[in-house]
Amino acid sequence: MAHETQASAAPIADVPLSPSFGWGWTIALLLSGILVVLLAYALIMLLLVGTGLWGTNIPFVWGFDLINYAWWIGIANGATLVASILVLRKHDLRTAVNRFAEAVSLFGVICAGIFPIFHLGKPWLFYWVFPLPYTFEVWPQFRSSLTWDFWAISTHAIMTAMLWYTGLIPDLATLRDRAATHRCRKVFGFFALGWRGSARHWAYHQTAYRIIAILMLPLILVMQSVVSLEHAVMLPPGWHQSSQPLYYIASGLAQGIAAVLLIAVLLRRLLGLERYIDDGDVQLMAKLVASSGLIIAYVYTSWILLSLLSSDAVRAATVARLNGTYAAFFWSSLVLMALVPQLLWIPRIRNSFWGTVLVALAAIVGVWLDRFSIMIGGLEKRYLPWGYDLYWPTTPEWFLLAGTAGLFTGQLLLFARYLPVVSMYETRHDEHLVEGR
Repeated sequence: MAHETQASAAPIADVPLSPSFGWGWTIALLLSGILVVLLAYALIMLLLVGTGLWGTNIPFVWGFDLINYAWWIGIANGATLVASILVLRKHDLRTAVNRFAEAVSLFGVICAGIFPIFHLGKPWLFYWVFPLPYTFEVWPQFRSSLTWDFWAISTHAIMTAMLWYTGLIPDLATLRDRAATHRCRKVFGFFALGWRGSARHWAYHQTAYRIIAILMLPLILVMQSVVSLEHAVMLPPGWHQSSQPLYYIASGLAQGIAAVLLIAVLLRRLLGLERYIDDGDVQLMAKLVASSGLIIAYVYTSWILLSLLSSDAVRAATVARLNGTYAAFFWSSLVLMALVPQLLWIPRIRNSFWGTVLVALAAIVGVWLDRFSIMIGGLEKRYLPWGYDLYWPTTPEWFLLAGTAGLFTGQLLLFARYLPVVSMYETRHDEHLVEGR
């Protein structure tokens, strides 16, 4: 077994075990750290001053806080879907993308979990959403979407962490056996849980891995539905539609797949992992992104047609979203989510590093613009005789967006530095199958 590890897992294991990682990684980590400082500043000022720092007003009660929340949840859910299906189907693509797809999911949940707490206005009272009777003998309001957020975020974070950690255990044991220092051996050995690679260990590991992957599939639908139902349970005609979960699921999962594709091509280029994330893997994920764009085009076309055939209030809200002040956000999002990904059907763009990166980024940005269009553009229709100010984000809100992007990037950088980004035990397994043929 040691010889097999040396032969096939050494290039992957050398990355987290190397004493240095280059100036590029250090500079990137510093830049992400600066963005995290901006996030901390925005959150501290929110605690001191309150939500008046934001551009929200009547009727625009939600701004970047819930836009970013829904956006990060979409990334997490899409990445989880990719990882879970590949585990259950035992597809060859799992060797290349599962490890960092699970990491993307976990880090996305961490970024999303910030917003349901801090948008409360009094975030120090966040524990009120816990399902516990207090000294006042009053239970939480279970019809409140805040309570739904508690269950959704906490369950998602726990299950995603379990999926990621379970897949890591055999590789942590490999790093333990290869570590050059006693400290590294102790750290990796502690988290490897005494793994020795016996048949009994493998049986337990594969069973647990598949059970968690199965449980993740309905959880993804629940998470995306909870985010959308926070709108559907409200009265504005632009939100009060039972079809909202379908739009969130279609666009959120496409966004997550695009994020996995983006991270795959970046890791492949920056870490020299072409042997493990090959051209076939990248092309398959690119086609998935393009296919998801077609699904989004179908879903949103049906939404526009059905809305225009609905009641006067729904039709007026839809027209306001398509032709109002914030119409540019909707049409830009539709172009970036549905049309731009179709460029990946062209082999020259699909095989190009920059072409793939730019198209994946476009899809991710498009979903963010779509969330803006739903939460802001969906409230633009005026129903009162007097006017009100339009919503425009303030500097602290931009800090929230940039800060969570820095937090996500920093987590990815630390993950790529100290843990294997590609599954070593899956790599060895695939190589044995090729040798056996």
